[in-house]
This record gives sequence, C-alpha cells and structure tokens, in this order.
Amino acid sequence: MRRGFSLVEILIVVAILGILAAIVVPQFQSHSQQAKEAAAKGNLQILRQQIEYYAAQHNGLAPGYIGANPLPGFMIPDQMLYYTSVIGQSAATKSDDFPYGPYLSKMPENSFNKRATIRTLPNEPFPDSASGTYGWIYKPPTKEIRLDWPGTDKHNVRYYDY
Repeated sequence: MRRGFSLVEILIVVAILGILAAIVVPQFQSHSQQAKEAAAKGNLQILRQQIEYYAAQHNGLAPGYIGANPLPGFMIPDQMLYYTSVIGQSAATKSDDFPYGPYLSKMPENSFNKRATIRTLPNEPFPDSASGTYGWIYKPPTKEIRLDWPGTDKHNVRYYDY
C-alpha cells in the first residue's frame, strides 16, 4: 500500500497555489491603494471643514495666525488640537479666555507617507508638485490645504490636487 504524495502531485499543488497567488495579490494591492486614496480624501475633507469652522469662530482668521501675525508651521496643530482664544492663542484647558476648540482630537496622517506634519506657505504660492516630505501643505491666507504626495490615482488625478 502506498503512503504519501508523489513529487509530481506536490508540484501540481504548488503550481496551482502559485497561479492563485498571482491572481489574488494584484487584486489585494489595488484595494490597498484604493483604501489609501479614500483615507486621504476623507482626511482632507475633515481638515478643510475644521479649518473653515475655526475661521468662522475666529472672525475669519484662519489657523496659522495669532491676530494678524503668521505663526510658524509647527504651531498650527496646536490651534487645531487645543482650546483657542479669539485671536488664535492656544491653551490645553478651556477657560473664559480660551473658549473655542479643540477642532481635532489628533492631527490626521497622510495615508501614503504616514506623516501628520504641515508645511506652511504664509506668503508664497504652492509648489508645482508634491515632495512627499510632509503630510500636508497649508496656505493660511487662502485656507487651502493639500496632500503632500507625488503620483496619480487610477483616474490620473494627482494626489496633490485632491
């Protein structure tokens, strides 16, 4: 009586598994890319809504300013994550002087590079293309925010233009 599998039978099974893997892996990668794109669009929508909400509560003043003075980019998340005064100063606790916010529970990440950092452009135009160095590129005077990631989606739309 024969026990086990022959080498030919094992090779046939391995070949079938290889073919199935070749079919499934590209489908999985496509879905992974679509998930990143959807997350990027969702995070941009949240950021844009909260920037507008912040400006509405601060008499049209966008995040990125204290009064008329531009802030360094690293301070903008503080205005979105903490309580703020009417002129844009931030504090960890709510009080009569800091009645607004917080607008975000945490700064969203760029779904492609996993960065939540912001490059601020107070007095300069947006670069022609994304570098992927930051999570976001933000222009306080216009309240525009963009995803800092090069490349295009399946519809040939640049991620930078989302």
